[in-house]
Amino acid sequence: MEKLKVGCIGVGNRGAYLSEELCVMPDVILTAVCDALHDRAQTVADHLGELSGYRPAVCDDPYELILRNDVDAVVIATSWNQHTPLSVFAMEQGKYCASEVGGATSIEECWKLVDTYERTKTPFMMLENCCYGKTELTLLNMVRQGIFGELVNLGCGYTHYGLVNQKQDGVLKAPIKAANRLRTADLYPTHGVGPMAKILDINHGNRFVSICSAASKGVSVAEHAKDFAFTESGMGSFNGGSAGDLVRSVIKCARGETLTVTYNTTLPRPYSRAGLVQGTHGIWSEDTGSIFIEGRSKTEMVDGYPKEYWEPFENYFDEFVPDLWKWFESLGITAEHGGMDYLVLRAFVESALIGTPAPIDVYDMATWISITALSEESIARGGAPVMFPDFTNGRFMYPSRGEHTKYSIND
Repeated sequence: MEKLKVGCIGVGNRGAYLSEELCVMPDVILTAVCDALHDRAQTVADHLGELSGYRPAVCDDPYELILRNDVDAVVIATSWNQHTPLSVFAMEQGKYCASEVGGATSIEECWKLVDTYERTKTPFMMLENCCYGKTELTLLNMVRQGIFGELVNLGCGYTHYGLVNQKQDGVLKAPIKAANRLRTADLYPTHGVGPMAKILDINHGNRFVSICSAASKGVSVAEHAKDFAFTESGMGSFNGGSAGDLVRSVIKCARGETLTVTYNTTLPRPYSRAGLVQGTHGIWSEDTGSIFIEGRSKTEMVDGYPKEYWEPFENYFDEFVPDLWKWFESLGITAEHGGMDYLVLRAFVESALIGTPAPIDVYDMATWISITALSEESIARGGAPVMFPDFTNGRFMYPSRGEHTKYSIND
């Protein structure tokens, strides 16, 4: 069996997990790891050696890891501001590259990714695992079978009590890194936007055209920080500042659909990616776990008026869950995030082994992470519309589907 030699850059919480998943795959050899903390990298390497029987080399310099002869492909799970420079360097060396998610610092960063790919033609993949969730894949299948009719309005986001609920031993842990915590923007758009972009055929027949964003006042951090110390230097003086507690954006698509994107990680509420799919024949809502499809869901006359009833979305799994998910469940594999982590890694590995374009490519990453920079600009301009760059330079109208694999989500 041909094996892919992979190096992992960044083996903190997320990177260590990805490394564990990769090292036990029969067609992967994890040859090297790297982390800003040398001791952590050594510990992870020891653990991976115990899991797989092959202890990866430890590098202190990520660029040194990329240059190694025993590395065919790299997985980048560093802090956000390192994703682009490391991805660009990997592509320049001809190393198939997979990057974890995050928001863009600037539009120039997004163009750098695209320009490097177009110059080198080195395949690139974004590890947006939510595109491979059971619910998301089922919705994608239903949309493509016309169950919702023509799409009109969609919603998504990242709404997670992710800051205030991280109190440990009297310490309030701040997940927003120092480089981003004072930005007023949608800092983490891709978990929600990624699956909806695939449903909307973004960069494959459709594209995002404009975005209007607004931010609420920022008071929750200061409110909950009164009796807690921050773990990051300087956070004690941060009182919410210009960063709003909630950012909401409305994106207009070339085909006329709207997509509302919500970012909220400091206000108390249950976790949700705020999914909504609404078309001429029906609607699905993540927050209620419900669906209504005209002609299928219950409707009755009450006092002379029709009354429609929600039904559980689970009712549709047996009929519409795609073959990819059925195959995954048949394996009996346990993976984080309900299995989507395994599938996104397998999509990367199998694309790299056969040298085909990835199902979540550089144009997807540039488009999705650009929402951070564009929402920041719109908010600064009082909610004025800001235009999306067309990172495909018009090719979205004539998409190349590439080689179809079981992980394909573009057709």
